[in-house]
Amino acid sequence: MIVILGIAAYFFIKKKNANKSVTLITEHLHTGYISNSVTATGTVQPVDTVAVGAQVSGTIQNIYVDFNSTVKKGQLLATLDKSLFTDQVNQDQGNLQNAESNLQYQQQNFNRQTQLYNAGAISKADYETAQSAFNTAAAQVRSSKAVLAAAQRNLSFTNIYSPIDGTVLTRNVSEGQTVASSFNTPTLFSIAKDLKKMQVRAAVDEADIGNVKKGQDVTFTVDAFPDDVFKGSVQEVRLQPAVSANVVTYVTIIDANNNDMKLKPGMTANITIFLQQDSSAKLISAKALAFTPDSSLSRQYQIVNSGESSHHKKDSSQKTANTAFPAKTESVWLLNGNQVIKKNITTGMDDNINVQVLSGLADSDNVIVGEEVGKSENVDAGTERSPFMPSRRKPATKKGNTSGSKKPAS
Repeated sequence: MIVILGIAAYFFIKKKNANKSVTLITEHLHTGYISNSVTATGTVQPVDTVAVGAQVSGTIQNIYVDFNSTVKKGQLLATLDKSLFTDQVNQDQGNLQNAESNLQYQQQNFNRQTQLYNAGAISKADYETAQSAFNTAAAQVRSSKAVLAAAQRNLSFTNIYSPIDGTVLTRNVSEGQTVASSFNTPTLFSIAKDLKKMQVRAAVDEADIGNVKKGQDVTFTVDAFPDDVFKGSVQEVRLQPAVSANVVTYVTIIDANNNDMKLKPGMTANITIFLQQDSSAKLISAKALAFTPDSSLSRQYQIVNSGESSHHKKDSSQKTANTAFPAKTESVWLLNGNQVIKKNITTGMDDNINVQVLSGLADSDNVIVGEEVGKSENVDAGTERSPFMPSRRKPATKKGNTSGSKKPAS
């Protein structure tokens, strides 16, 4: 009994599937935009930031700028207490006057000793002694001048000037604070040169950095303006790696325009670097590469697994690969009448939605991207009927009454 039921079920399923029709979904080559890209995160920062420090130690006496102040080159930012430096200048000026006075005396003495030596009134030793004293006095004057110049220079360092035109980002000191520059120059202010030109310091993973090149287009967003897409370009790929938690990244500098002043230093950027893009590429759906005909299609179509068909010409006008990404050989299936023909093609970019076709297809080719199974074609309005159920008998019709009962004549 079980064997009979199994055989009956087999023939029932076979008959059911045989009554289903398969419709192949096709498309032609279309022209559109496609790109290959990598993503990264980074930090927005000014293109050029200068740390302004103090070259001498002292107490901050006055501060003339604050955060976000716009400054010009040469503008006075702050001053240190000048009293000690002024005293040092005065002392060195006194030493110089003393040295100059001594030089004047030694020069006059040397002139007298020269006249006496020429007249034979003194020995050569006395003459040379006077000459040595004169030379020593002259050297002392030069030394005193150098010491005075250094003291005056240190006095000038008590005035802190802006080295560039820009905007003050940070102010690290307050009036009355002591700064010590004995070993390291303390940073008093950070000034950004031009906030209308920003750059993004991106961290690109080592798996993606190989195809990142200078000049590639970049788009990025920041959390402050999620609906705005900012544009830039790769300016530099730095060779020094950064390792964090066994993840190797490379710093990539991206230039960006900030004319609307929306970008602010320190913002986190979500970056897309376009490694390769084409706005007029020949495309097919990525689903076409995944399609493979099964045996059920052989009942409706003739499957030709030849790879290359002689009656499907190549489109010689299609582009060749011109990027760093290697071209690949893929297979698609074409529909030609009742034939399903395998065709080898050369592909380029793939964004998982569309695939760039470099060669192997003509615009008129019907590329199969999928199939659709139709409803069963049964006699009784498309309903499946079990082979074990008896067929319904049609109601008998009486002869001479094919259009229903007739009313009696009045």
